[in-house]
Amino acid sequence: MADTFSMRPIARIHSEFGSKFGVPRQSGLVESLSATVVFEPEFRDPAALRGLEGFSHIWLIWAFDQSIRQGWSPTVRPPRLGGNARMGVFATRSPFRPNPIGLSSVVLEAVEETAHDGTVLRVRGADLVDGTPILDIKPYVPYADSHPEALSGFAPTGGALLEVDCPPALLERVPPDKRQALLGVLARDPRPSYQHDPERVYGMDFAGLQVRFSVSGERLTVRSVAPLSP
Repeated sequence: MADTFSMRPIARIHSEFGSKFGVPRQSGLVESLSATVVFEPEFRDPAALRGLEGFSHIWLIWAFDQSIRQGWSPTVRPPRLGGNARMGVFATRSPFRPNPIGLSSVVLEAVEETAHDGTVLRVRGADLVDGTPILDIKPYVPYADSHPEALSGFAPTGGALLEVDCPPALLERVPPDKRQALLGVLARDPRPSYQHDPERVYGMDFAGLQVRFSVSGERLTVRSVAPLSP
């Protein structure tokens, strides 16, 4: 029996997020977020996707390629608890794990043939940084994968939504097909849960834009929207 395993990406995802800041804490929280799964050349065989179009949701198994560390710790500080309490790493979804693997359920919008990238997957609701390596894809099967009676431990809800104030002139700088997704991401409060300074201005990379905002109480105010510097 092998003690180690070698894996390589079968695909990479192309999303609106150029960095980790602002990415939803879990998949499915902002379903209006669109992304594309593009397969690596050696895996661009449409036969490998035969039948997948019959599923409404899929699982993406991926690598925390921006969070790889040497060694590991049996406990981590979940942001959900403000970074003040330690929990067992296997009781969390922390990226700092013995094997840096993530799991996301997403809506499968389409299995689409393209001229440049072969067959790609159009998905919604992904919580992944642009370029994240995908290790595997599996269909989501409701009768096996959904458990409405399941307990959620110390993470019982997706968190309260913020009221987002984005002046129309700033929202117009965002492509029309990406505005709903941006507002949904901001409503989910992109800040680390332990930061509550109403004077602080945060910056988030989204769809090639730098979106700057502040939060006071339950209200998030967009301060500026500008193209990212080349």
